[in-house]
Amino acid sequence: MKEEIRSFVKNDRWDFQNAPLDAADMLADPFKQFEVWFTQAVQAKVLDPYAFTLATADALGRPSARLLYMRDITNRGLSCFTNYNSSKGHDLEANPQFSANFYWQELSRQVRFGGVVEKLPEADSDVYFASRPRASQIGAWASDQSEEISDRSYLDARVRDLAASFAGKDIPRPPHWGGFLLIPDSVEFWQGRESRLHDRMVYKKRSMGTWQLNRLAP
Repeated sequence: MKEEIRSFVKNDRWDFQNAPLDAADMLADPFKQFEVWFTQAVQAKVLDPYAFTLATADALGRPSARLLYMRDITNRGLSCFTNYNSSKGHDLEANPQFSANFYWQELSRQVRFGGVVEKLPEADSDVYFASRPRASQIGAWASDQSEEISDRSYLDARVRDLAASFAGKDIPRPPHWGGFLLIPDSVEFWQGRESRLHDRMVYKKRSMGTWQLNRLAP
């Protein structure tokens, strides 16, 4: 690795300057609190505020992480969609636990969800798939996600063949494609503060379904 890159990584500094985050500022329900912060992220014109990093682990406990888009949120959890045969699909089948992290740099904020995963009902996946652009629908059929392929031309040829096959027709949802519901039992709100003394407030779900709020050391 070039020395100038290593030097930059070691020495570049940016200090956070934000107002304090106190327990008194937080709502009792973490989903309501997320709604407030998400709205502020949209208002701040954060790029793709619904983008989050999803971390999974396979049956052997080997971790993997990637960016996804949140496509729905209710008071049960977050919804995202993927190819069930992808690496993350196999991970979640073998080990249905997750960690999901939103980072909104413009606001110096993170929100981290952790919990368990279940597949969405097929009807929900059908509805969302039908709302996707046609090219994305074809892409879901064309791509054997996470599998090795010879080159890009192989994928392009698949897209052309499928586009011709579906010409003039509605495109059904592939049976291997659908949604997951990420059901959290912990939600952490992180506000960047000066000197790396950040404010961290975490909700933990109690057995009766209510939430306990605590402060974490930065």
